[in-house]
Amino acid sequence: MTPPSQHDPRPPYQQAADAIRRDIETGRLKPGQQLPSHRELQEMFNIANMTARSALRVLREAGLIYTVQGRGSYVADKPGERSSDAQAAGIAAGARKKAEADPESREATGSLPEALHALHEQIRTLNAEVQDLRKEVDTLKAQREKS
Repeated sequence: MTPPSQHDPRPPYQQAADAIRRDIETGRLKPGQQLPSHRELQEMFNIANMTARSALRVLREAGLIYTVQGRGSYVADKPGERSSDAQAAGIAAGARKKAEADPESREATGSLPEALHALHEQIRTLNAEVQDLRKEVDTLKAQREKS
């Protein structure tokens, strides 16, 4: 990832987001891989904390990354496709429309968006835990090689 150019007229958050996007699209950052923290992005791109957060927001809205509260941001499973957040939102919107058109189905579909959201959050948390376990395995392998 390269720091924003002083000659580039675009805002720094957009430059940082584009640099990360390139790394995702070229495969340098792989699906499920954790992105650098806000602080690390600040240092890499020489930008403010809010600018780093804005860059991540742009990528999240594009469906390229997702964020797990307290754990960090990760590359989405299939960059360039609709994110599972967007898919869940689309399913929830469809369920709402159906409930509005058919009042009898309102009770049956009322909890569907909440259930989808809960499942989505569980998947994100599990993915973050897998990343933590991979790091732990790598650390153990490195220690084993030293001894």
